[in-house]
Amino acid sequence: MRAMVLDNPPQPLQFRDAEKPRPAKGQLLVRIATCAVCRTDLHVVDGELPDPKLPLIPGHQIVGRIEEIGEEVNSKFKVGDRVGIPWLGWTDGECTYCRSNRENLCDRARLTGYTIDGGYAEFTVADARFCFHLPDRYNDVEVAPLLCAGLIGYRSYRKTGDARRLGIYGFGNAAHLIAQIALYEGRELFVFTRPGDLATQQSAKALGAKWVGGSDEMPPEKLDAAIIFASVGPLVPTALHALAKGGTVVCGGIHMSDIPSFPYADLWEERVITSVANLTRRDSEEFFEITPRVPVITKTETFPLEQANIALDRFRIGQLRGTAVLLISNAS
Repeated sequence: MRAMVLDNPPQPLQFRDAEKPRPAKGQLLVRIATCAVCRTDLHVVDGELPDPKLPLIPGHQIVGRIEEIGEEVNSKFKVGDRVGIPWLGWTDGECTYCRSNRENLCDRARLTGYTIDGGYAEFTVADARFCFHLPDRYNDVEVAPLLCAGLIGYRSYRKTGDARRLGIYGFGNAAHLIAQIALYEGRELFVFTRPGDLATQQSAKALGAKWVGGSDEMPPEKLDAAIIFASVGPLVPTALHALAKGGTVVCGGIHMSDIPSFPYADLWEERVITSVANLTRRDSEEFFEITPRVPVITKTETFPLEQANIALDRFRIGQLRGTAVLLISNAS
């Protein structure tokens, strides 16, 4: 099969023939139609995340159809079904975290496109327990960005509880998707971008944000919660300073630069800083139940598989017009 392979970060991916995998017990063999490119892919390729499987096929926003079903797979799947394959690819089901409905924290978790091969290829195998059917409302390109930017964004959003005034720092893919749900649910949205990024600010305003500005500005009202999608540590004390009493700052990325010190007074009065790690199957179920109702609309830019390095380079320097989606085989 054709695949883009990471041999040694931070070197570019190599386009080569790789052996087509076979499904083991409990696995699905999936012919991949599309795979969206995520900022976490950049962190992996650039060597910012430790101990990836090497050589590695990256990619964890996978859309495809089942070609073969391994033994002992749940009967809800059949050959030809369209499925999504996300970041969380396997857990042991036995540890303290798994037994307390926190499988996203499993110590032995395997992560698609990081510690197990992912979707920058024509085929992949995946644990059937962590695959799911996708809403018919979306085609293969439209739905791919929802599988990480959407899911991790949704978990971040749910950690803000019933916050009425919600701040979002960094208005990229995840923020654009979650903003639509927040507005649908009646939240007041305050969006912070890079200072001077007027185009992104105008986009957020057009979507329905109550206020937009640079990350160096304070909002006109104190926030009940804020989500930081940008991987910029100094934004944490900035967001904390913008919170009302009892507010929460949610760090929505897997990687972030160091957080500088800040006065305890900014944390006092029961303000909270929390992070988001991975996702759970329940997150997937809830998210894909609500997205068609909003409906959440994705913005994409497509590339053939062999141009994955170009897509990553353009992502790295901020020159994409939407989420990069790799077209691999028979995408609808």
